[in-house]
Amino acid sequence: MERRPPKTTPWTIDDSADLYGIREWGHGYFDISNKGEVVVNLKDGKKPKPVSLSEIVKGLRERGTQLPVLIRFGDLLRWRIDELNEGFHSAIREGKYQGVYRGVYPIKVNQQQEVIEEITRYGRKYHYGLEAGSKPELIAALAYMHDPEAYIVCNGYKDEEFIDLALNAQKMGLQVILVLEMPSELALILERSKKMGVRPTLGVRFRLSAESAGYWSGSGGDASVFGLNISQLMGVVDSLRDQGMLDCLRMLHYHQGSQIPNIRAIRQAVTEATRVYCGLVHEGARMGILDLGGGLAISYDGLKGASSASSNYGTKEYCADVIEAITEVTAEAGVPHPDIITESGRAVVAYYSVLVINILDVNRFEPGRGNIELKKDAPQPLHNLAELREEYKKDTKKLTRERVQEIYNDAVYYRDKLRSEFNYGKVALRERSQGEEMYWDIMTWISANLEAVGHDGSQMERMSTVMTDYYYGNFSVFQSLPDLWAIDQIFPVMPIHRLKEKPTRNAVLSDITCDSDGKIDKFAHSGEICGSLPLHDPDFEKGEDYMLGIFLVGAYQETLGDLHNLLGDTNVVSVSIENGKLKYRREQEGDSVSEVLSYVEYDPKDLSTRFRNLAESAVVSKRISAAERREIMGAYDAGLRGYTYFET
Repeated sequence: MERRPPKTTPWTIDDSADLYGIREWGHGYFDISNKGEVVVNLKDGKKPKPVSLSEIVKGLRERGTQLPVLIRFGDLLRWRIDELNEGFHSAIREGKYQGVYRGVYPIKVNQQQEVIEEITRYGRKYHYGLEAGSKPELIAALAYMHDPEAYIVCNGYKDEEFIDLALNAQKMGLQVILVLEMPSELALILERSKKMGVRPTLGVRFRLSAESAGYWSGSGGDASVFGLNISQLMGVVDSLRDQGMLDCLRMLHYHQGSQIPNIRAIRQAVTEATRVYCGLVHEGARMGILDLGGGLAISYDGLKGASSASSNYGTKEYCADVIEAITEVTAEAGVPHPDIITESGRAVVAYYSVLVINILDVNRFEPGRGNIELKKDAPQPLHNLAELREEYKKDTKKLTRERVQEIYNDAVYYRDKLRSEFNYGKVALRERSQGEEMYWDIMTWISANLEAVGHDGSQMERMSTVMTDYYYGNFSVFQSLPDLWAIDQIFPVMPIHRLKEKPTRNAVLSDITCDSDGKIDKFAHSGEICGSLPLHDPDFEKGEDYMLGIFLVGAYQETLGDLHNLLGDTNVVSVSIENGKLKYRREQEGDSVSEVLSYVEYDPKDLSTRFRNLAESAVVSKRISAAERREIMGAYDAGLRGYTYFET
């Protein structure tokens, strides 16, 4: 019976959505338009309106802004604040909970001024506060958080100046809570409070014994660097009681970790913490506030499982489970419901920023050059590879899974043998090149026939590199995606256009640093984590850019980025939509070369002077003319003023 070719159907935007998982990790904020472009849903008045990322970039370029660019969407920040607060308000109402929810945003997650300004503005209706873990963060918080019903939670190590700032803010009517991270802080806080005539509002951070989950599980529990164990906690209670200040202890705080993927781990921690809280109430502490710290996870990979890049729960379930767990324990202990604080940072701000990059070049995987003529005295491994290469030119209808595996095994063996003999001087350079070409030609053929014979490639370790291209993107992993390099964080990556076309290449994404770690080779697509990403073939000859978006980069990435290869901050722009028209706000130019050099202690004027002296020496020695010196100096000075990334 004649084998018919498989039926082909046109590629659709739904196929692209399924491939890249945008409707899973995008959380309703990102989707694909009928034109095949990624859109972000922004608010135009009260109605959401999809806005094309490609159109945003087009508008930026018309205004003179080059890629790469970090685009911020204040609407997404507002919606995340709404979702978290409304989720708790709904759970409190349905559970007949007697306390209130007062979230705080941890400044360390993204300290950019625009973020803090927008969070304090959008969050005011919820009395949404801030968490400061250092003196600079507290200074920023005090400048923007003036809501007397919102909390400013002070974590981290505190010196005298830090404590005085907090106590003075309390004097002025703000709700500032000084959290004891270690027992030694208590004496200094009490000393300063007595001197200033302020009864401080105190919290205490407790080390849970409940096991956490996810990459950051070690930052909570018994292994936590900060926090008091049970005996230290009781020591604080006794000390405050002895000094008649036990009423100052208002809050129990714990930190379970960031991006906790399993809701069961969250519930276990809430249960233990609530029992400790009830114990403190029974000890005579005033209490009234339970701070659950951070941990609310988002789905970076769209797989919605209990992996470090995802979660097996949503915001609504998180809020409901927290309320239920606290209610059960307090009811049993006969303790009034506490007000609840969470310090969710990643879940609030991750969606806020998208990095858009352009592809500069492609190193394509290319199979063999066609016919290869071998000399009769060519090494035997070359003849063996040539025979295997002839195998797939025969009738493939009788091809079996076993035969494909056998061809693969033989090809790997002969290629490795050829390399070994080359190292011993038995194979010439051109002969090795011919063998490599035939080997990759065979691998390409095998890759194309795996599905037809029902082989999954699991027994072919080297097939993962078959037909994989390197796409060189105009960005730095170390500056814009430090978590990807440091902890293998998965970020959603996909083209922002051409999504009505089927991608035909498999690619690893490399940045423009000269570092082997400057690449992305783990991607979430097709419902799993893969070593390459399906992309389209860029048409550079037409002068068209091929653009990718890297999503969910709003949390930590701007703060942690470094100056590897002296590549600085990217261009940044905030985008909103008003009366149906795009509005570009806060356009910030990325670092210039001179700015980056000054960060590492170079003086740009001194650099220019030194180079001018070199150029003048070249004129004196007649290697260049005076006119050439002017041109060379102009190029050097223009380079100092220029963008650190590739400029078109």
